[in-house]
Amino acid sequence: MAKPFKFKEFTVKQDKCAMKIGTDGVLLGAWASLKNNPNSILDIGSGTGIIALQIAQRSDAEIIDALEIDDNAYEQTVENFENSDWGDRLFCYHASVQQFINEIDDKYDLIISNPPFYNDDFETKSKARNTARFTSSLSFNELLISVSKLLEKDGLFSTIIPFKEEQHFIELASKAHLFPSRMCRVKGTPKSKIKRSILEFSFLAMPDGRQESEIEITELIIELERHQYTKEYVALVQDFYLKM
Repeated sequence: MAKPFKFKEFTVKQDKCAMKIGTDGVLLGAWASLKNNPNSILDIGSGTGIIALQIAQRSDAEIIDALEIDDNAYEQTVENFENSDWGDRLFCYHASVQQFINEIDDKYDLIISNPPFYNDDFETKSKARNTARFTSSLSFNELLISVSKLLEKDGLFSTIIPFKEEQHFIELASKAHLFPSRMCRVKGTPKSKIKRSILEFSFLAMPDGRQESEIEITELIIELERHQYTKEYVALVQDFYLKM
């Protein structure tokens, strides 16, 4: 059974969840911008609830909602929310994003999602793990269309995807009138290939399609060598991990 994962200000139980705590979720929860002081935040596909909990720690937002379609992951998120110091601001809906859109009129200042991104070729025998990891449960296109319906006109959307999907994702986003404002490309070590892209989108673009401002592009290297973390990585996640 997976042990609870202890962070500095909260603990995440993960025994019911197909997808355990990983670097991707923690990176996204730490990197997502709060510069607009969002009051309403939505985490699409909460899993253990880790990203929403990070955002609750980082912000004063009164409304931090999460969506989770898998029964066990939903129960896990609710449990982790209730056991945190921010239970009064955190709420999880047991629904798909498509169902959610049909039932609610609210829009959000910030939307965050660590979406499933493996294609069907690699699917496993675990239905829960497939839902958490594979695009058949929520395609990038469906996610982006949903975000465009739920995001405030001056809101931000942040996500993390495989680097190889970056250009395709940006093209899909533009069809939903979402345009990149910040991008961070993540490498495990200085010599390894870029593995992930953390992306921030907004509706802000010039009428002719040109970007209103230059896209801020950065690179993040996690380790110089095994367990020797870069100062940039430590600076990003040190508010969360116990040993940093």
